[in-house]
Amino acid sequence: MKVKIVNKSAYELPQYATSLSAGLDLRANISEAVIIKPMERQLVSTGLFIELPDGYEAQVRPRSGLAVKYGISLVNTPGTIDPDYRGEIRVILINLSNDEFVLNPGERIAQMVICKFERIEWECVRDLSLSERGDGGFGSTGTK
Repeated sequence: MKVKIVNKSAYELPQYATSLSAGLDLRANISEAVIIKPMERQLVSTGLFIELPDGYEAQVRPRSGLAVKYGISLVNTPGTIDPDYRGEIRVILINLSNDEFVLNPGERIAQMVICKFERIEWECVRDLSLSERGDGGFGSTGTK
């Protein structure tokens, strides 16, 4: 599938890290290092603008390496980029660690996965069909 992209960043287009990767790495399009303090959020530019086909979304997700090594994650995960959005892709990073994090220009900050989606129509009914699980939630199926 081809996706139109405008690259106003100082870096190459997002790429898959391996031949079987699902996510494309997004980079921080910043001119100098930014310090993210513990429990601080930072809106980070990527310099990328995309045009997705109808029926597809882009999901922006955390990078596992940043999460496990530095406690860096995304506030809204996954972030959704709708097919009619034409603005810059920006990423809301949060530092969940007790240490300051230095974000350097061009650093890989998130991954973007392109996903197909369906639109629904609501069908109002009086009752839902019975299931084995019923209304059990939040741990109702146990831990093992």
